[in-house]
Amino acid sequence: MNQHYRDTRKIDPTRGATLGDGSPNDSDRIEIGPTQLAFREWEAAGLELPNLAAMREYRWKRLTQHIVDRDYAGLLMFDPLNIRYATDSTNMQLWNTHNPFRAVLVCADGYMVIWDYKNSPFLSSFNPLVREARSGADLFYFDRGDKIDVAADVFSNEVRRLCAEHAPGNMRLAVDKPMLHGLRALEAQGFEVMEGEEVTEKARSVKGPDEIKAMRCSSHACEAACYAMEDFARSQIPGGGVSEDDVWAILHAENIRRGGEWIETRLLTSGQRTNPWFQECGPRICQNNEILAFDTDLVGAYGICTDISRTWWIGDEKPRPDMIYAMNHGIEHIQTNMEMLKPGVMIPELTANCHRLDDKFQAQKYGCLMHGVGLCDEWPLVAYPDKAVPGAFDYPLEPGMTLCVEVLLGEVGGDFSIKLEDQVLITEDGYENLTKYPFDPRLVG
Repeated sequence: MNQHYRDTRKIDPTRGATLGDGSPNDSDRIEIGPTQLAFREWEAAGLELPNLAAMREYRWKRLTQHIVDRDYAGLLMFDPLNIRYATDSTNMQLWNTHNPFRAVLVCADGYMVIWDYKNSPFLSSFNPLVREARSGADLFYFDRGDKIDVAADVFSNEVRRLCAEHAPGNMRLAVDKPMLHGLRALEAQGFEVMEGEEVTEKARSVKGPDEIKAMRCSSHACEAACYAMEDFARSQIPGGGVSEDDVWAILHAENIRRGGEWIETRLLTSGQRTNPWFQECGPRICQNNEILAFDTDLVGAYGICTDISRTWWIGDEKPRPDMIYAMNHGIEHIQTNMEMLKPGVMIPELTANCHRLDDKFQAQKYGCLMHGVGLCDEWPLVAYPDKAVPGAFDYPLEPGMTLCVEVLLGEVGGDFSIKLEDQVLITEDGYENLTKYPFDPRLVG
């Protein structure tokens, strides 16, 4: 049975003062949040905390406006990152990525409903913008067996009734990532199903003031975790017996210690395993006097992604001249490309005018020059000239966009790669590099 949970929940009359981000200081918050360690570090760094209520309202208004602008009845989301954006609530995020049991509908008038796990309707109760909590969006085979179609019919009928109430006469519904039975059931209800991912990616691409504050906090926490990982690597690898996994585990632990959430990849390798790139972190024992490279892909505090890459030289000898050259060439690449960033610049212009890597690095260069970032890697993608598809990204940069600018340098058949990446904010008149973590001076030379 559907439950109008917000109408029946109990209010705690003993709630105390709020924390700096507006969340309750009662040691009983529902939503994932930063730890005391993170708050202390941010205060010491002079960082201003986001107002979470204002951040949630900004996102809700932005989604609603994008729905209205396209003349849709609503936007139905199954992707857990889109649900996080809409509601700021989480529920077993990684499990949800391959078992889609949650859904959120934002109607054209802003009315927002979440379908959550049947035993956890309270997980969005902290956000008054979520007007109803229901269940029944789990349309995957493991959970429904041979009767998915029955569940899909019930669910899609609920969606139809909500749209009829909040956007009467409009059957154009944007949907991001529906399961097959869900899509068919929505169409059977008479909906014209539109591309929902286009809506959410565009909405998420421009960050509001409090999202930017949250990103600064997340970046600071991520970099603190990277410093801990670097300290461990430099102190322990020369002694022997330390694996790539041992080093990578430090980043995971330090992220969690600060209220971070997860890391999307396993991109840390050492020595010859850095080339070719995209081998995943494993049990290899790191050696003294070797390259160690990583890409954080870290979903940290407030659910904000900090996606930076660094390459370290670990050892007491000097790195080879070809390593130092590659490092400096990579720094030149990302810094030159960064200088093009400002509002109004068209994405194809970034592609056409980018810094060119040496021929020997072309075959194994990274998959893109830049990409958006927010709750994860996001739209848009800025391709290298030989990979660009005309018409795919004909849009200008806007203030409030956040981008990761990156490079990979490794020769075919080589024994090392250099991976570098910074995260930047598009400002009113240019850009700001949010990444403060230094490049390894041993490799800069």
